[in-house]
Amino acid sequence: MSRILPLADLRPPRGTGGLGAPAVEGDDVAAGATVADARGRRLHDLRISVTDRCNFRCVYCMPKDVFGRDYPFLPHAALLTFEEIARVARAFTGLGVGKIRLTGGEPLLRKNLERLVAMLATMPVDLTLTTNGALLARKARPLADAGLKRVTVSLDALDDATFRAMGDTDTPVAQVLDGIDAASRAGLAPVKINAVIKRGVNEHAIVDLARRFRGTGHIVRFIEYMDVGATNGWRMDDVVPAAEILERVASVFPIEPADPNYAGEVALRWRYRDGAGEIGVIASVTQAFCRDCTRMRLSTDGKLYTCLFATEGHDLRELVRGGADDATLARAIAAVWRRRDDRYSEVRTAATPRERRIEMSYIGG
Repeated sequence: MSRILPLADLRPPRGTGGLGAPAVEGDDVAAGATVADARGRRLHDLRISVTDRCNFRCVYCMPKDVFGRDYPFLPHAALLTFEEIARVARAFTGLGVGKIRLTGGEPLLRKNLERLVAMLATMPVDLTLTTNGALLARKARPLADAGLKRVTVSLDALDDATFRAMGDTDTPVAQVLDGIDAASRAGLAPVKINAVIKRGVNEHAIVDLARRFRGTGHIVRFIEYMDVGATNGWRMDDVVPAAEILERVASVFPIEPADPNYAGEVALRWRYRDGAGEIGVIASVTQAFCRDCTRMRLSTDGKLYTCLFATEGHDLRELVRGGADDATLARAIAAVWRRRDDRYSEVRTAATPRERRIEMSYIGG
């Protein structure tokens, strides 16, 4: 288990507008002042995990030998309600957040998720969702109607054998492809397809995925196998570097680099020279992008995490359910961000300890 830090114990640097700041500074924060962390990175993205449960058991996220039938998932009472999530999200938008991504676990397992989407859609943010796609075919239209703008779908291979090896699931690839098609018809486009590449398992799928989605308007993003959490048995030898991924694609379909869409974009963009679209690579292992990271994560039960590779969280639910007003809530969030100095991927080595890290299924990807 990761250590949870009560927000009331935080003591931000003098003059940063944290919990001990004078009321006028708190008012400034609540009015929409942007905040920067200890390395000058501004807060812009919020990832909200709406459930710690999933219907897949991907080897890089929720291996079945750990997340089995007896795994103690969170009880429903521990989860933030939709109203609580919306209130926290509103505080984040007041601090400069312009993008919110709903994650899990598998977010489509959360009942009546469209109701939360409708709440968040009233805010001035780019509202997106990441899913494994198994339930997307029947959920895409209701989500779009509620105000969701785009989806990202995880798809690690196009052949069932490899897909099932990576996801430890009986779901066929065709079901996920149906979900992608439904999302496109519903206007949740461009659909992004995330493929985690693990050496010796699915690197053969790289060119197949590129070929399948060329010319569709969808964007495949190849992700280096990362050492998230403490249970996926990660080794550096399992990583297929982004440079190799690009070489494999370029050997069949010539590509060239493209400019990022915005500062802090996770994926490096490459476009096909013949105009058939683009791909991306997320190279957290070999080309760390910590210096541009603008993301904070809210866990299913209301803990704040400032890094995907975090070992400590900050208990926001205590404030939300303890009667704190909106200004106090905003000051607490700002205090966490201003103390942040994470740069895990820049200092990672093969020997970096991992046994205390929080699992990705708890805080989202």
